Amino acid sequence: MQYKADSVEEYLKAIPEERRLVMEKLRETIVSNLPKGFQEGISYGMIGWVVPHSIYAPGYHCDPKLPLPFMSIASQKNFVALYHMGVYADKKLYDWFVFEYPKHVKTKLDMGKSCIRFKKPENIPFELIGELVSKMTPHQWIDLYEANLKSK
Repeated sequence: MQYKADSVEEYLKAIPEERRLVMEKLRETIVSNLPKGFQEGISYGMIGWVVPHSIYAPGYHCDPKLPLPFMSIASQKNFVALYHMGVYADKKLYDWFVFEYPKHVKTKLDMGKSCIRFKKPENIPFELIGELVSKMTPHQWIDLYEANLKSK
């Protein structure tokens, strides 16, 4: 689901009350662990973090006017979603996350390429997510992004 919001605050006000606290906690977990340089805002109708043009002038290859996307969180109809492009692009990071997840959550991991879905907010492993988001700086993401672009 996409919410009509021009700011993070508007997004949080627009989502259902029962999701607001968990989304605020998820956002705080990310903000307090994400390496410096990423910029928070609304990206693709979600709360997102990007590498701004001031750090990576070329921007996103699909639309260079946009900054390079890295991560987003969203309150979807049936789940809370965490989109982390580094997990999708870095096999070692993906493998680490898949290995660590069962140590934090008893339920099966529900994950797509870059999307991690949490159907029960009480199962969100905040500590693990904090560790995940701390593992990649903007410059590491740029290097990985460019390496993956060149290999295609």
